[in-house]
Amino acid sequence: MNLTIKDKSEHSRFLKAAAFRKNTRKTEPHKHKSYFEVIYLSQGKGYHSIDNRTFEVKPPVLFFIRQEQVHHWDLDVGTDPDGYVLILKKGFFEQSLDGELKKLLGLVSRLSCLYLEGNPTIHQLFELLVRENATENSQSFSMAEGLLKALFVKIVQIARPFSEPDHHPTDLYQAFTELLVNDRPIKNNVAHYAGFLNTTPQNLNAVCRKAVNRSAAGVLAESIIDEARRLLAYTDNTIAEVSFALSFKDPSHFVKYFKRHTSYTPQAFREMQR
Repeated sequence: MNLTIKDKSEHSRFLKAAAFRKNTRKTEPHKHKSYFEVIYLSQGKGYHSIDNRTFEVKPPVLFFIRQEQVHHWDLDVGTDPDGYVLILKKGFFEQSLDGELKKLLGLVSRLSCLYLEGNPTIHQLFELLVRENATENSQSFSMAEGLLKALFVKIVQIARPFSEPDHHPTDLYQAFTELLVNDRPIKNNVAHYAGFLNTTPQNLNAVCRKAVNRSAAGVLAESIIDEARRLLAYTDNTIAEVSFALSFKDPSHFVKYFKRHTSYTPQAFREMQR
C-alpha cells in the first residue's frame, strides 16, 4: 500500500491562503506534495494526527505539517470546523530575498501544534493573507512577504517559552535538512549529503553541532527513523521492503538500527500502532 499524496496548492502560485474546508471530518493518512502547510482553527473539535503524535483540536490552535510528514483528521460531526489554511511552496522562499523570513521558517517548521489561548493578531493576519491571496498585482508578493513575516514572528513569540532554545540554524544546516526531506531514497551516509552540499563531513558535523547541538549523524538518524516509522505505521510493506526503501542492504541491519534508536524492533513498533 502506498501513501496518498495530496496537492491542494495552486500550481501557478507559490503561496495559497484559504478558508478551512468545513466538510473536512475524517481523512485517510496522507502526505502533501512539496509544500509546507499551516492550519489555524478557530472552531472545531476532535483530533489531528501528525506522524505518530495525536493532538486534541482545542481552538484557537495552529498545526504545522511539513511535506514529508503523514497526517490525518478525525473531527467531531457535531461542530463545524472553522479557520484558515496556508500553503507555502519552496519556490516562495527561493524568490524571496528576505533572509530573516527564511530563518523564521526554520523555527516555525520545527513546530507541530501550538495552542493559542486567544490571540486575535493571529486570526487577523490569516484574514489579511486570505484577502491578499484573492487579488494579484505587482505588489502581491511583497505584501505576502510582509504578512507572512509578521505571522511567523508572532508564532515564534508565542512558541518560544514552550520550545527548545533558539539556536539560529545556519543556511548550510537548513540546506542539509531540506536534502533529507527531498532526497529519496534517504541514505545513511553523512558523506553522501556533505558531497551534495560541497562541504566535508567534518564541517557539516560542526554546523549541526552549532545549529542544534547534535551531530550530523544524529540529525540524519532522526530523519531515517521518522521515515521508517511512517512506512511501518501507514503502509503494508514488509520489514524487508521498508529496509530496502531506506537504503539498508541487509534487513537485519535495519532491525538493529531501528531498535538502537527507538528501543523497539520494527515489528514491535508496527504492532503498537494497530
